[in-house]
Amino acid sequence: MSEEHPRPSERASALVEGGYDLHVHVAPDIMNRRLDDVSLARRYRETSLAGFVLKSHYMPTAERAEVVRGVVPGVQVLGAVTLNGSVGGMNPLAVEIAAREGARVVWMPTVDAANQRQSTAKEPEGSTPPMWARVQSELQEQGIASPPIAVLDPGGQVLPAVRDVLRVIARYDMVLATGHLGRDEIFAVVDAAAEEGVRRIMVTHPEFTSQRLSGADQKELAERGALLERCFTTPYTGKVTWADMVANIRAAGPEHSVLSSDLGQPFNPPVDEGLPLMADFLLDAGFTEDEVHTMAVTNTTVLGSSEVPR
Repeated sequence: MSEEHPRPSERASALVEGGYDLHVHVAPDIMNRRLDDVSLARRYRETSLAGFVLKSHYMPTAERAEVVRGVVPGVQVLGAVTLNGSVGGMNPLAVEIAAREGARVVWMPTVDAANQRQSTAKEPEGSTPPMWARVQSELQEQGIASPPIAVLDPGGQVLPAVRDVLRVIARYDMVLATGHLGRDEIFAVVDAAAEEGVRRIMVTHPEFTSQRLSGADQKELAERGALLERCFTTPYTGKVTWADMVANIRAAGPEHSVLSSDLGQPFNPPVDEGLPLMADFLLDAGFTEDEVHTMAVTNTTVLGSSEVPR
């Protein structure tokens, strides 16, 4: 495994202490990962990071999270569920069970989202394709891939099943993440979530290839109460320029942005270095320490903590 990656500075590492990484991909998984969840929790304890959310595109992770918390006390390892076909798609029962098991985050469909399947956006030349693309291709070849999962009806209205899911999220005060939805879907679901009483909303990697929200769109979503997720891997793997991400953060405001890594791939930097690496880049781009701390710690705590200001 190559280790020719940038390393975070002591300044950045200290600045992100107490923060949560709300988007990590670690083993066990159906894809090869850089390390397992217990090992990551131990690294977090050593580096004084508060915790992380276990994301899987295919399986709920709340039970895993509880086991890891027992093995590595003091680190808030949080579970989640992603509403792809492997959990029944837009399935309020899956969300209810995940909530009762302590899951914190509910992602709208990602790999099975209708928008992701229909996206004609091209990856920039030289960018690294997502690992799940191969899995999806294999499932298609076997004839067992999930049908595309829609969130809107032909008239652009949020489907009843989506509202059922949002009501469960609101009842358990979970975090709604928008997954790989498209622009119009994101706006509609964010509005519906607010109507149903969801208090914590995170727009998933708005710079990712199948999202590519404009700065103006991101500003408007922030004004509607959503936090915009800035994933380290999106620019690091060449899917967006660092300059464009900086411009979008400025457009929406650091106070409406949240840093995450989306790390865990064997070819990328260590997962626990994602937040401080992001902090280093943003400091170099002219953001103040207070702004970076807001994005890396204050706002991640709003989403990761069991308590949220009312």
